[in-house]
Amino acid sequence: MSTFGVASASNTNPNKSTEVVSPPTDAVSSLCFSPKANHLVATSWDNQVRCWEVTKNGTSVTTVAKTSMAHEQPVLCSSWKDDGTTVFSGGCDKQVKMWPLLSGGQPTTVAMHDGPVTQVAWIPEMNLLVSGSWDKTLRYWDLRQSNPVHTQQLPDRCYSLSVRHPLLVVATADRNLIAFNLQNPQAEFKRIVSPLKYQTRCVAAFPDQTGFLVGSIEGRVGVHHIDEQQSKNFTFKCHREGNEIYAVNSLNFHPVHHTFATAGSDGAFNFWDKDSKQRLKAMSRCNQPIPCSSFNNDGSIYAYAVCYDWSKGAENHNPSTAKTSIYLHLPQESEVKAKPRAGAVGRK
Repeated sequence: MSTFGVASASNTNPNKSTEVVSPPTDAVSSLCFSPKANHLVATSWDNQVRCWEVTKNGTSVTTVAKTSMAHEQPVLCSSWKDDGTTVFSGGCDKQVKMWPLLSGGQPTTVAMHDGPVTQVAWIPEMNLLVSGSWDKTLRYWDLRQSNPVHTQQLPDRCYSLSVRHPLLVVATADRNLIAFNLQNPQAEFKRIVSPLKYQTRCVAAFPDQTGFLVGSIEGRVGVHHIDEQQSKNFTFKCHREGNEIYAVNSLNFHPVHHTFATAGSDGAFNFWDKDSKQRLKAMSRCNQPIPCSSFNNDGSIYAYAVCYDWSKGAENHNPSTAKTSIYLHLPQESEVKAKPRAGAVGRK
């Protein structure tokens, strides 16, 4: 089910995934697929935002590097507009850029913060962009205006953000988790302390907007319902091997089956069903961490980056051997579709 020891340490692609051509020259910070087509965008610590066209023909996948644009400093986050024409990206230059990618237009700065921009998301139901920053604010932007239409103070630096209108969930430093009802975004709907004991890395709102997942550096995921369904809340361990504990870096819900994927600093990604509390599939470990991942719009392609993520410090980083790769995995239905509930025990 998973590989151990030296074999996994030397294998950059143990799951035989398709490698994306012309990858970034430094670590990947975010991946996102267009909601309309198989266009994949990656942001990187090399200051670049890149786009590939992905073509899937049965079990065969090919990629073509299409275009790229630059920020002045490392880029940390990205999001597509719902019509699939435009990409937003934010980073250490404290800016959010809008890139009309499909029309070939030039990128323009559409939002500014007082600190690095770590999260960005387009909210089609409101025709607004939301950005989160280490300046401890969320800012909502009407692209026709230069100033934010609303600035929401956060208790600490923004680490992660997820939107399923009308639910918006923000994770900040100091283990704060804040849910907003976007029908009244000026007021916090609910604030809780994370059910996990250590620093939050990622959140993902449920597709049905009733709650969210939270992942942390301790190799654990929390399943949290917002309304008074405390009996349904639980946490589970993952991305661990023996006494080694790795961060959960990425959480993605499958767009069709609503199961989800976790990816971690152990170099593995797994598929899970929260309703039956089952792991559906554990994939083999790559030889470097997976910092980010994304499903395409129909869930037939799962993209994941494999590169050093600094989780073991500078002393474990060797620039001469460090390689950044982006891979495409084609999930089988058995990996991402929940199994029948009756008698459903154990793992595949």
